[in-house]
Amino acid sequence: MTLEECGALFLDALSRTRIAVPEGTLLYRVAEEVVEMAAAYQSDGMVFLRTGDPVNALASFAYGLGWLDAGSRIGLFEPLAAHPPDGVDAVIPDRHGAHLDEKTHRYRRMLHSALLAVRAGPDEASPLSAGAEVFCSAASSWYAEGVELLDAGDLACALARFSYGYAWLDAGVRAGLFRITGERGLFTV
Repeated sequence: MTLEECGALFLDALSRTRIAVPEGTLLYRVAEEVVEMAAAYQSDGMVFLRTGDPVNALASFAYGLGWLDAGSRIGLFEPLAAHPPDGVDAVIPDRHGAHLDEKTHRYRRMLHSALLAVRAGPDEASPLSAGAEVFCSAASSWYAEGVELLDAGDLACALARFSYGYAWLDAGVRAGLFRITGERGLFTV
């Protein structure tokens, strides 16, 4: 799927997303924040796309879809849906190669550091502790796929995976699944 198609898919997913938890509850507030983050990154991605910055468009779309999918996995949204970046086949023009290289390597380092900077927040007897493990596993898997793609020279697909995986950690922190034990600046708190 092209960046344009990814942006359209993202906009469609946002338009169909409904908060599934009762208004006035703590989870409703979390759901509002998660959908706000997703919507902001969809909007940013479209601006980047229109202004000729496909690298930041790709990162924004993947990151925002990660927030949306993580919120769905928690059970905050209806319909339950997933939009992993494995369908994105973005072609980044050669003139953006240096930017793509820098951003991909930076996001690899940041996601690696973020994975080391969180611990499950809830008590291990809580079902939410198992949720933290699911989120950490998801972020770790996307990190590993990104590394494989980066090593194979596919920087655009690697960047999409690093961005998507990072969103799962950020959303997990925002939802209370994780506590930050390392550098707080790595997270949107």
